Amino acid sequence: MIRGIHTSAAGMSVMQGKMDIISNNMANVDLSAYKKDVAVMKSFPDIQIRRGSDDGLMSFPLGSYDTMPVVGKLGTGVELNENFTIWEQGNLKETNNDFDFALDGKGFMTIETERGERYTRNGAFTLDKDGFLVTKEGYKVLSETGYIQIKENNFAIDKEGNIYVNKEYESDPNRLVKKDENEWKDRELIGTLKIVRFPRERELRKEGSSLYYSTEFSGNAQIATGNNRPQLLQGFREGSNVNVVSEMVQMIEVQRLYEANQKAIQSHDNLLGKAINQAGIARG
Repeated sequence: MIRGIHTSAAGMSVMQGKMDIISNNMANVDLSAYKKDVAVMKSFPDIQIRRGSDDGLMSFPLGSYDTMPVVGKLGTGVELNENFTIWEQGNLKETNNDFDFALDGKGFMTIETERGERYTRNGAFTLDKDGFLVTKEGYKVLSETGYIQIKENNFAIDKEGNIYVNKEYESDPNRLVKKDENEWKDRELIGTLKIVRFPRERELRKEGSSLYYSTEFSGNAQIATGNNRPQLLQGFREGSNVNVVSEMVQMIEVQRLYEANQKAIQSHDNLLGKAINQAGIARG
């Protein structure tokens, strides 16, 4: 009975952790490019149950073997083994905002923070007071050669991540700039957005603010090239990949399993109390 209490308590602990993960997914359903997490559970080693009424060992000249047949297995509970991120791409939503970028395919944009380079798929950027392209938190977005300094209404990015500015705008800022950079008479390439891939993306870790950092298991960031490079879409945002209906169903399921483990503990506690009381009466 004591083992049953521990097993049910372990189940309740896992359900609490899974509920926290689901709640976090629900809270970030509207966050651009958010990737949902799922709980990966692992069972403790099972115990084999043998029928103890048979003789224990059969001896013979070369040794012995166990004669008690196995009648089943006894589970000893579960643990939360991993918080696993699903990297499935979210829907692409057109915003017509020149500072919104989305990646169509696997890859990450590179951000500079005080903790080093970080990586994101959330392309909701803006300009700081010095004209540098930054995240909402003020972290600078990186090109393959450094920071990206531009002016509003005077830049465009193609699907390869090449950043162009219109030199005609410098002489006449009031002139309407055409959105198609291919129609600019005097355009200048000032850099290429630093888009990277990792050998093992599943080993990246979340840091908050839609940022990820690499680990020894994910491998180092590598600039995406050729067929491994995703297309960059200016004026689009990637939505989260959280399915609200699915998360709600899982939330109800977790709640029911938590209650079932709770009732199992109450049942074991009642049985243990009766056993103790009856043992006391028998000895008296």
